[in-house]
Amino acid sequence: MGLDEGKPQHQPTAWMYGWLLPGIVVGAAALLVLLGDPGRIWLRYDRAAIAAGEIWRLFTGHFVHLGASHFALDAAGLLLVWYLVSHRFTAAQWLQITLLTILGMDLGFWVLQPQLAWYVGLSGLLHGLFAAGIVPGLRERNPEAWFLAAMITAKIIYEQLVGPLPGSEASSGGAVIVAAHLYGALSGSVTAAWLCIRVRP
Repeated sequence: MGLDEGKPQHQPTAWMYGWLLPGIVVGAAALLVLLGDPGRIWLRYDRAAIAAGEIWRLFTGHFVHLGASHFALDAAGLLLVWYLVSHRFTAAQWLQITLLTILGMDLGFWVLQPQLAWYVGLSGLLHGLFAAGIVPGLRERNPEAWFLAAMITAKIIYEQLVGPLPGSEASSGGAVIVAAHLYGALSGSVTAAWLCIRVRP
């Protein structure tokens, strides 16, 4: 058995593999939007339902949205973040960062935000991915990375002291849970730092 040299071999490119993870996330979130309110209510992070045993909500709650406008805003943010920092880690490492960021956010919600009844959206995960992608640049003393780190730090501090950025609630169609941004950024950056230390020669 051998290759047929007379036909072009259509191999997946590195570019296709590099965008596979955000493609899956955006595609899944888009499909969940089609489920409407019943799907959102069934899949959202819901403290009472989780306490009753509906554990899947710890994961699915980060991929459902209040509506199409909320989804579009988060999807655009994810693609922008991925464009800026995706080259910093391998696909397997980004998968670890994604899962551990979600876990860190859930722990933060459960332990530190007992008053949070429910939550939906990708925004916390976006902050985690963005923060994670900045970490290797900080270790390399990259000026661009330090600038981006200053931006996200200033944003999170503003949100914790003042509240959501002006216009963010109107554009998303509901209340913005700024604690998600904090927990996401912390979880993502800690995971990225751990990966950087683990792979150090």
